[in-house]
Amino acid sequence: MEQSSARSRAAWPVPLILALLVISAIFLVFREGESPSPASEPEKKAPVAEKVDLTSLPASSTKTTIKAAPRDPRPNKVPKGTVVHPKRTVALYDAPDGTPFAKIAAKQFGDTWLPVITRNRDWVQVLLPSKPNGSTGWIRSKELEEAHSRFLVKVHLGARTLQLFEDNREVGTWTVAIGAPDTPTPTGRTFVLGHITDDKQPFSPVILPLGNHSDTLDSYGGGPGTVALHGWTDPAVFGKAVSHGCVRVPDDALELLRTIPTGTPVLVDKA
Repeated sequence: MEQSSARSRAAWPVPLILALLVISAIFLVFREGESPSPASEPEKKAPVAEKVDLTSLPASSTKTTIKAAPRDPRPNKVPKGTVVHPKRTVALYDAPDGTPFAKIAAKQFGDTWLPVITRNRDWVQVLLPSKPNGSTGWIRSKELEEAHSRFLVKVHLGARTLQLFEDNREVGTWTVAIGAPDTPTPTGRTFVLGHITDDKQPFSPVILPLGNHSDTLDSYGGGPGTVALHGWTDPAVFGKAVSHGCVRVPDDALELLRTIPTGTPVLVDKA
């Protein structure tokens, strides 16, 4: 029987044997080069957010200077009105999935609301209240409460006017007083950081501190040189460059401005 089998193998034509060898080689190469089955692939785990030691980070507030903060890339662009509120003290990053450089608390002059200027996946870039002017930071969206401000304030330094818009409709335009030549009102986009009501204030019962600061004064009146929108007792100042950087507005403008929500964008230009 074995001999018969041997004779049968010997009788196979040479071309057929060569063809079988080639097919076998191709099959082996294919097996070696094919991708592993899904079952043999290592399981891919979702990235885990790195825990940040908030105690080691400086706080962004109107009283602090954080030089590591990224600068506003488009300081003259009108934000869309999206504002966010940190649910708790959260880290600020220099880029999405980047390096934490500071933190921001849930409260400043009340609840902290910051205007969003850019989105990137599950991150938002916001304007900050700390120096230098135009400081920004990135925050994870899941750590924020989101809302929308229907309002926009524009201050035109050349014309010395303030415009208030609601839902892209102009509510009013007023002649205002702006910073003097030695203490100019800083340009760029900022926001309403808070509302301070104090009937004992001699010049304005309502003050709206903004997220920017004087470029020439490190402090003023015991504060850190924060720029604000506020009233004034003498209407003769309106239309003049006489303030220490703040924007002084008439009483009827102040009555409307006091109703706009914290986080509302404010755009200051040279027009």
